[in-house]
Amino acid sequence: MHTAYYKSPIGTIEVKGNSKEIHSIYFIEEDISTTLEVTSGEIKKCIQQLDEYFLGNRKEFELNLSPNGTEFQGKVWTELLKVPFGKTRSYLEQSKKLGDVKAIRAVASANGKNPISIIIPCHRIVGSDGSLTGYAGGVWRKKWLLEHENGNKQQSLF
Repeated sequence: MHTAYYKSPIGTIEVKGNSKEIHSIYFIEEDISTTLEVTSGEIKKCIQQLDEYFLGNRKEFELNLSPNGTEFQGKVWTELLKVPFGKTRSYLEQSKKLGDVKAIRAVASANGKNPISIIIPCHRIVGSDGSLTGYAGGVWRKKWLLEHENGNKQQSLF
């Protein structure tokens, strides 16, 4: 397993994987001052594609993903990959797509355990009223990612 750190516009991202697959992508709060040399082919490819995404030049990722989770979580994460760039879907809509509207809490829980942020776009899932509910990387990052994908420029009031 190899680890690399990517400095994104919204914080440091830890990428773990091997030469063939990406296993996890998490926002971390620590400021990593040292840069690890990226030796893994798939991690190099991931870093390049994250660069393109944050520059606004990539809407789809082409990576081999290997998230670790239960069979149900895997189904939820696979369904997340079907949410188009720049679009959102509610937890209820996500549950319906999976064939069980009563599974809404389980779907929300599986979204929260998604180990591959951004690439498996759990940030595109919102409350039924459109509210930005939970995001492991912080709701402010979820808001930024959705605005980024919608082409809205992040503006400061100050």
